[in-house]
Amino acid sequence: MLADAVQAFPDECCGFLFGQEDGEGHRTITTIRVVNNAKEGDKRRRFVIAPLDYIQAEQFAEESGLTLLGVYHSHPNHPAIPSEHDRIAAQPFFSYVIVSVLERKVGPVRSWRLNDEAQFEEESVAVPVLSTGAENA
Repeated sequence: MLADAVQAFPDECCGFLFGQEDGEGHRTITTIRVVNNAKEGDKRRRFVIAPLDYIQAEQFAEESGLTLLGVYHSHPNHPAIPSEHDRIAAQPFFSYVIVSVLERKVGPVRSWRLNDEAQFEEESVAVPVLSTGAENA
């Protein structure tokens, strides 16, 4: 997801988030799928996911035993805060992860979900620490 955001700069990237949700509403993203930003024209401030990509994402989730939990996209040279356009296009249930990319460097990564009033509320994001094995050397 982060590599996709940097590679797409100065355009917005987008993709799907798959994983599981436990009984307490905690989500674990285990798989992402990059999709083409289908926006016609200037892609620096907007992204569009084609309907066929949504259908394929739902099929992938079903075949993989995963839940389609949401969408990610980048904000080139802009904060990881959803725009009004993002809010209007958002769907209930989905998490919306936004990656801020500042001059080809990953900035803050934040996640948002619509509340019952159709307004975004920020979700907490926990990033696992990956072991390199060097600490045992």
